[in-house]
Amino acid sequence: MIELKNVTYRYPFSDRNALEDISLKVRPGEAVLCTGVSGCGKSTLIRLINGLCPHYFGGELQGTVHVAGQDNQKLKLHEISTRVGTLFQNPETQFFALGVEEEMAFKPESRGMPPDKIRELIAKTSQRFGLNSVLKNTIHELSQGQKQKVGLASLMMEPLQVLILDEPTGNLDPESTMDLAEEILRLKEKGVAVLIVDHRLYWLKDVADRVCVMEKGRIVQEGTFDDLSDEVRERYGLRKVDVEDKRHELPSLSQGKETVMKVSDLSFAYSRKPKIFNGTDLELRKGITGLFGPNGTGKTTLARILTGLNKPAQGTLEIRGKKVKPQECLKHVAVVLQNADHQLYMRTVFDELLTSLEAAGCRGGQQAAEELLQLFDLTELRDRHPHSLSGGQQQRLVIACAFAKKPDVIILDEPTSGLDGANLHRIAGALRQLSDEGKAVLVITHDLELVDMVCDSAIRLPLQKTNLSATFQ
Repeated sequence: MIELKNVTYRYPFSDRNALEDISLKVRPGEAVLCTGVSGCGKSTLIRLINGLCPHYFGGELQGTVHVAGQDNQKLKLHEISTRVGTLFQNPETQFFALGVEEEMAFKPESRGMPPDKIRELIAKTSQRFGLNSVLKNTIHELSQGQKQKVGLASLMMEPLQVLILDEPTGNLDPESTMDLAEEILRLKEKGVAVLIVDHRLYWLKDVADRVCVMEKGRIVQEGTFDDLSDEVRERYGLRKVDVEDKRHELPSLSQGKETVMKVSDLSFAYSRKPKIFNGTDLELRKGITGLFGPNGTGKTTLARILTGLNKPAQGTLEIRGKKVKPQECLKHVAVVLQNADHQLYMRTVFDELLTSLEAAGCRGGQQAAEELLQLFDLTELRDRHPHSLSGGQQQRLVIACAFAKKPDVIILDEPTSGLDGANLHRIAGALRQLSDEGKAVLVITHDLELVDMVCDSAIRLPLQKTNLSATFQ
């Protein structure tokens, strides 16, 4: 079980508490959802339970944190890890091996499990999480959703008493999300205490026993899903409890709208791999198009091709009727990648925006940067180092930098994976603004709320034919 009593915690060199007077209990066989706006203290709560705070990060801790009947303060970090498994928001941060099979074997090998037993366990666990087809792959060949599955499968290679999931659905397709919900129900039956930190609420409606809402380092409400009324969710910036899947209702193209980007006869394959695209034709028109498909079907690859980050084997690219070379695409196309921290380089949030504006040749960069800070609710973070931000805050900053470029086409790869309800609406409004300005917006997303709010057409992977516009029904 997990039990926090009157916990207050402050990071080193900080002038304020990250958590204040937190008391929380998760019993064996119980699943508790913790939600709240970005930066409210959810990640710090996780770090206290898995021992990273204060054992790794340092800082001042008041109160007690007990996990599986033991006081974390009296245990070493490696001792806590035998009781607690954590799936982080970005699973890349917890991988030790280069290959999928090797990663799954790492934990039991380090505990001295016999090789035959490990192989048997890998076979069983990979089947359980749908990883058989990628067992021989390297980690870097996987989509973000597949990496998330590998991270969870690796945790499940040995029995756990406590499982912590940090934004576990951020990169999972809706079908895999529901599979995860079923997995949590099975773990509850085995007596595992499960703490889930997530902005997306709908998938846990029949899974979570209790819901804790956090604000400014405190738990401000605790109850059941029935307590998450429209008034409560609006007050604390939370997402919807009930979500409809509108993906299959969207048309294949934005009818009657001008074509901004056109791709003809596209072919692409990774080294020694089957072709992902073969003679494909594609149009991106003004408006907001959703790119949908299961994890690992080539959505991110297509985004990288359209921005010139991956070079196709063949095919022609046109922007507003003019042919462009792949290496010229980034002049016209802005991209927001799934790992936001991979696109942040400067020392402050303000410098990050100012640099993006200067690179785009924007006049009056100081004023434009201030406007973007306000648009994306980043004003209070202007002097923070980008890598010190929460995942949702980094996501908003990278999107703001893409807006600064004033592109013809903007491609966003899972732009809402770490966003709370208030910032989801903020990003949706910004995307509609781009659309109204005549831009083509391509959103790669599994977020059913975002689809419902902004998408007016759809592209669906995997392809069955060569012509995308004919295939995406």
